[in-house]
Amino acid sequence: MVKFMAIVNSINIRKDGGVPKFPVSQVFLGKNNVEGDKQNDLQYHGGPTRAVCLFSMERILALQKEGHPIQPGTTGENLTIQGLDWELMKVGARFKIGPVEIELTGPAPPCKTISESFNGEGFVRISEKKYPGWSRWYASVNKEGLISKNDEILKL
Repeated sequence: MVKFMAIVNSINIRKDGGVPKFPVSQVFLGKNNVEGDKQNDLQYHGGPTRAVCLFSMERILALQKEGHPIQPGTTGENLTIQGLDWELMKVGARFKIGPVEIELTGPAPPCKTISESFNGEGFVRISEKKYPGWSRWYASVNKEGLISKNDEILKL
């Protein structure tokens, strides 16, 4: 069953790699990466099981209320998603974004490169192990294509 879930709030890339990533209006999601988004450390980022990184706009807003200076793209996510129940994020969950189909492959462990987005205990605030349900997520791309800001996201 397919039903409306959410929208793409922000698409974020960085041509020279690293963070923060900057907003673009549309992007091609390929099997191994997000077109135009360079990965500085291919051991931990990119490739077929980590082609795209997603994070929740609602989680970002909640983290801002906690006093963290986080913004869309500052933790390296390619897609900032609005309106999706983040509790649905589980390995194997599949979503359709415009013509693209993705499948979640696992939570994205935080690292020191995103530390400027956090105060206090730092980037571990979005560690799935320490704070379940607050992590960014990696996904594989099962069907490639061009997506745009404000595209609807459907659960497959």
